[in-house]
Amino acid sequence: MTKHESKLNPVSGFDFVWKPTEENIANSNLSSFMKKTGVQSIADLQQCSTDDVEWFTENVLQFLDIQFQHPYSKILDVSRGIALPRWCVNGKLNIVQNCIHKWLQNPTTALQTAVISETEEGDVSSLSYQELATEVNRCSNALRSLGITKGDVVALYMPMTIEIVVALFAIASIGAIVLPLFSGFGPVAIRDRLNDAEAKALFTASTAKRRGRTITLKKTVDEALKEVPSVRHVIVVRRSGRPSVDQTKMDVKRDHWWDELVAGQSEKNKLAQTDAEDVLMLIYTSGTTGKPKGVVHTHCGFPVKAAQDMCFGTDVHPGQVIHWVTDMGWMMGPWLVFGAALLGATCVIYDGSPDHPDPTRLWRLVESHRIEILGLSPTLVRTLIPHGDDAIGDCDLSSLRLFASTGEPWNPSPWTWLFERIGKKKLPIINYSGGTEISGGIVMSNPLQPLKATGFSGPCPGIAADVVDDDCTPLREGVGELVIRKPWIGMARGFWNNEERYLETYWSRWKDVWFHGDWATIDTDGTWYILGRSDDTINVGGKRLGPTDFESILVTHETVAEAGAIGVPDPIKGTTVICFCVLMPTITPDQKLKHTLLDKTAMELGKPMKPADIHFVSDLPKTRNSKLMRRIIRNAYLGEDLGDTSSLINPEAVTEIALLNKS
Repeated sequence: MTKHESKLNPVSGFDFVWKPTEENIANSNLSSFMKKTGVQSIADLQQCSTDDVEWFTENVLQFLDIQFQHPYSKILDVSRGIALPRWCVNGKLNIVQNCIHKWLQNPTTALQTAVISETEEGDVSSLSYQELATEVNRCSNALRSLGITKGDVVALYMPMTIEIVVALFAIASIGAIVLPLFSGFGPVAIRDRLNDAEAKALFTASTAKRRGRTITLKKTVDEALKEVPSVRHVIVVRRSGRPSVDQTKMDVKRDHWWDELVAGQSEKNKLAQTDAEDVLMLIYTSGTTGKPKGVVHTHCGFPVKAAQDMCFGTDVHPGQVIHWVTDMGWMMGPWLVFGAALLGATCVIYDGSPDHPDPTRLWRLVESHRIEILGLSPTLVRTLIPHGDDAIGDCDLSSLRLFASTGEPWNPSPWTWLFERIGKKKLPIINYSGGTEISGGIVMSNPLQPLKATGFSGPCPGIAADVVDDDCTPLREGVGELVIRKPWIGMARGFWNNEERYLETYWSRWKDVWFHGDWATIDTDGTWYILGRSDDTINVGGKRLGPTDFESILVTHETVAEAGAIGVPDPIKGTTVICFCVLMPTITPDQKLKHTLLDKTAMELGKPMKPADIHFVSDLPKTRNSKLMRRIIRNAYLGEDLGDTSSLINPEAVTEIALLNKS
C-alpha cells in the first residue's frame, strides 16, 4: 500500500453510542492512576507514557504493588537495541509472591475467593487465596519430589479446572517454565511443542467433556510422548470416576495420579528466588508457514502487562469477578489467571462449550457466579444471535458491569446485538486487540472515554502505537499497518532458541519499529479500528479490501449467521472473492438466496467488488477461542497445504470446504 492508497473503510461515519457517567470516571482505576501521577487527561497520559517509558513503567509497578525479592537497579536497559531490552535489571522477582503470597498478609484478602471453576457437567469448585496457596505449595513440593528444578519446562495439557490454576502457579513458584497447551491439540501438535521446548514433565487429566462427549486426554498424551524422550513425568488429574473403576492406562515409571502424588505433600514451600527476567512461560503460536513459535515471557513481563490492561481497560478491582471464555493454551488463559490474581480479584474458568447444552449456558454462568466483567469473542456472539431470545432465557445478568472482547475484529451487526440486546445500551464493550507477543493489548477501550461500535478508545497506556504507510510515515486518512515505536514491559523476549526468527518476524521491515501485521485506521474523532490481518488482504483489480468488508455486509442479512471471505486467484482480476455463509437454523439455501446476497454485497461495495461465488456451509473452521481461521478456509478451498491446523476445534468444517472446489 502506498502512502496515497487506502482501502474502503467500513467504519467511517459511526457515532458514539456509549458515554461514561461521572461515577464510571470517578471510581475507575485509570482515574486513580492519573491522579497519583499528576496527569490531567488521557491524551496527556498517553503522551507521557510513551515519551518516558521508564517513568510510566515504574509508576505502573508501584500502582500494582509489585513486590520484588531484591530491588532492581535500573528499570530498562536497551544496550542491545529496543528489540532486545532487559527490564528491572538485577531485580529479583517471583511473580507468585505478588499473585498469592502478598494477599495472605491480610486476613480479609486471604479469605477472598481467588478462583472458581465450573465444568460442562456442572461441577463447581473454588479456592480462596489461602486455600490456593496451600494447594500450590503441595503441588510445588510434588514437582520438586520428581526432580523438577528451576529452568525446567513443564507443560499443561489440561481442562480448565481448578487444578490447572494450581499447576500454573506451582510451576512458576519453583522457578520452572510453564508451557500451556491448547486442550484440543492432537498428538502431533503436542509432540512438536514438547520437543521444541525439551519439556521435562507434563500435567494432564484422564478425560474432559466437550458437548457431552468424553475426550480422552491421557490417551492423546500417551500417543504424543512416544516421540518425546525429554518428558520423564506425567501428572494426571483423575476425572473418569472412582479409582477402582478408572480405566486410564498408567505407565508405572512415568505417570503419577495427582490425588496420590500431590495430596500427601507438605503445605509449606519456599518460593524460589528468580530474576525478574527469568523465563516464566513459553506460549506457542502458529504462523502461516514453518513450525510453531515458542514466545518467551518473563516474571516481570507478561503478568505485569496483563494486570495493567485488566486494571486500566476492564477496570477490575480487588474482589471483583471476571470471566473470559478461553483456554489456557490461548494467551488469554494465563492473562486471565495472572491478571486477576495480581489485582486480588476472582477469576472464573469454565471447561466446556459456552453454548452447550443450550445457548443460555454462558449467561447461566454469569448468573451463578455473579460475574461482573465478561470477556468473549465476536464469533461466539455471532453463534448466539440465531437463537434469538432463547440465547438469553430468563437469566439474571444484573451483576454485569461491562463486556470485553478480543480475538478478531468485530462486524457492526453482532457488536450492536451484544450492546443493545444483552447490555441494554448501558454496558460498555471494552474492545481489546494485541497478541501473544504483546502480553495483551496494543489498543484498548477504557471506562473514561466514549465508545463507537467496533472501535477502540486508543492505544493502551505505555504502547507507542501508530498507523503507517509503506514508508512508515504516520497515516491519518486511510488504512495502514499497525506498528509500535517504543519498547514495553510485556513485550516478548524473543522466540525460544530462535532469536533470528523473532527479529525477522517483527523487527526487520523498519528499523526499531515493531511490525504487527494488522490493518488499522484512526477516524477523525480519534477512535481506532482494527480491520484484520494485513496478510488477509484481498486485492481485487487494484483495490484492497479486508475480508471483514464482505463479512460485515453478509451478516446483516437476516438469513446469515456467520460469514467468511477469502481471495482466490483470478486470471483477469488477479484476485476474486469467494464467500462462505452459515445460515440461520430454519433457512434452506437455494440459488435465489445466493443471488440476493451477491447483489447485496455488490450494491454496498460496488459492482467490481461483487464476489465470484457464495457457498453455504454448515460451519466455519475456528479455534477454541472462536477465532475464524481464514487462512485455513482459503487453503482448504484451493486444495493447498493447510499448514498448522492443531488449534482447530472443528476440523470437520475444513473437510466440507475442501470438497466444494472439487464438486
